[in-house]
Amino acid sequence: MHLVYPAVLAALLFCTGLYGVLARRNAILVLMSVELMLNAVNLNLVAFDAWLRDTLHAGQALTLFTIAVAAAEIGIGLAIVLLVHRHRGTSDIDRLRDLADTPDAPDAGTADLQPDTKAEATA
Repeated sequence: MHLVYPAVLAALLFCTGLYGVLARRNAILVLMSVELMLNAVNLNLVAFDAWLRDTLHAGQALTLFTIAVAAAEIGIGLAIVLLVHRHRGTSDIDRLRDLADTPDAPDAGTADLQPDTKAEATA
C-alpha cells in the first residue's frame, strides 16, 4: 500500500475541518469540524503504523486513545452547547458575548469590598 493515498485523504479531511472551524458560526458545526480534524489525524496514525509495520502497533493504540478522548470531548462540548442554546435561544458563536465584561455592569468581586453605608450610619 502506498502511503500517499491515505496521507492525501487525511490532508483533505484536515483542511476541510480547519475550514469548518474557521468559517462556521454554529457551535455544533464547529464541534463536527473538530471531530473531522481528529479523524484525519487518526487516519494518519493508522496509515503510518501500517506502513512502518510496527510490531507494537503504537499508531493503532494511540488512535484508540484519541477516539476515546474525542468521544468525551464531543459529549461535554455538546452538553455545553445545548445548555447555552436552552438559556439563550441560539448557538451562534458570534452572538454569545455575555461572558465578556461590560463597562457599565458592576464587578461581582468588588461588591464585598465596598463599605456598607447603612451599617456605618447606625454605628
